[in-house]
Amino acid sequence: MKQARPYPRLTITRKAARSLAGGHPWVFEGEILSAEPAQNGDVVDLFEENGTWQGAGLLSQESKIRVRVLTRNANDRVDEAFWRRRATWAWQHRVTAMGVRGLPGAEPDTTCCRVVFSEADGFPGLVADRYENVLVTQVGTVGMERLRPVVYAALVEALAADGQRIDAIYERNDGPSRAKEGLPQYKGWWDGLPAPDSTRIVVRENGLSFDLDIENSQKTGFFLDQKYNRRAVRELARGRRVLDCFCHVGPFGLSAAAGGAELVRCVDVSQTAIDLARENARLNGLSDRMGFTCANVLDYLPELRASRARLREEGGPFDLIVLDPPAFTKSRGTVSHAARGYREINYEALRLLPRGGYLATCSCSHFMTRDLLAKAIAEAAHQANVQLKQVEERQQAPDHPILWGFPESHYLDFFVFQVV
Repeated sequence: MKQARPYPRLTITRKAARSLAGGHPWVFEGEILSAEPAQNGDVVDLFEENGTWQGAGLLSQESKIRVRVLTRNANDRVDEAFWRRRATWAWQHRVTAMGVRGLPGAEPDTTCCRVVFSEADGFPGLVADRYENVLVTQVGTVGMERLRPVVYAALVEALAADGQRIDAIYERNDGPSRAKEGLPQYKGWWDGLPAPDSTRIVVRENGLSFDLDIENSQKTGFFLDQKYNRRAVRELARGRRVLDCFCHVGPFGLSAAAGGAELVRCVDVSQTAIDLARENARLNGLSDRMGFTCANVLDYLPELRASRARLREEGGPFDLIVLDPPAFTKSRGTVSHAARGYREINYEALRLLPRGGYLATCSCSHFMTRDLLAKAIAEAAHQANVQLKQVEERQQAPDHPILWGFPESHYLDFFVFQVV
């Protein structure tokens, strides 16, 4: 490269250069051969041993992921204009992919959606979810921590240019992964915009209202990645008795009830989640067809199978079961243990379903790949002595885009089966 670059220079291995060329945006600690002096969180330039420029990224001196690449375009300068372009592209993707998919008579699908999905949108270490006029963000890297004021302003500006108002930003920077970057944990309203009085907000998704606690609920308060998978369940639910396992604040269960289910039983281990799910049923006028149980699903399903009286007490027999568990694995080393967990819960669900019943099941860990999940489900069906007819196979919603060359961005796989 002949042109002058303003960033410190790091030399990386040929293996790392090949990985970057294939689209993977991470350079690991052991792939750095030499480095000019730089501050933690700085933008740095990456060069192969032969002097070929390979990209620019954010330096994380305390993480095994030492550099997260921002761009492989040598003409880019990582300034405020750079982040404004990125924010505009991210929002335009949501408008294009989701803007015309709203249910008739319901709110636009972009009023509640993920606006930024970290590396997949070119914002490594940042997640930003929109809940109508509030953004809830999570920052996981030191570089993005330093860039917060610039990036937040760019996001607000990009939405405003499309006529979308953002009044406040709530930061959920309380995840344990921040420790890997040497970052403190905290949460609260960003001081760059006025702070609302409450962290409880009511939003709408798929025509349904949800009371969210963005301060204390899991992640940013809701699981937006299942938006269209919930519609798939809604379309199957009419006239059925539905068991919604790992229900969180009830979006699958409420979708089934709104779709005409005869009865829906929502189950979650968190009493806080169950209380919010019950309140959401009330908000939507669906309480008369919904019941709620606070229980560990891993214990609850075998209990139903062992006792017909308990099954009837909970509203069964059920002919549609939804399994939306938390990630059973967050590392490659625990995949085999996780596979057993997925096999067991699917086995228990299949033993409860009659012939002709439906199972909607998923995994939300990129370590549990699509093929590993399919294998676990197939083994569960064999063990339960049933055959499965696939209705459809789905993934995360397009506001959580899958970046090819970066398998970590593909983390949600969702199957719907009929038991035959």
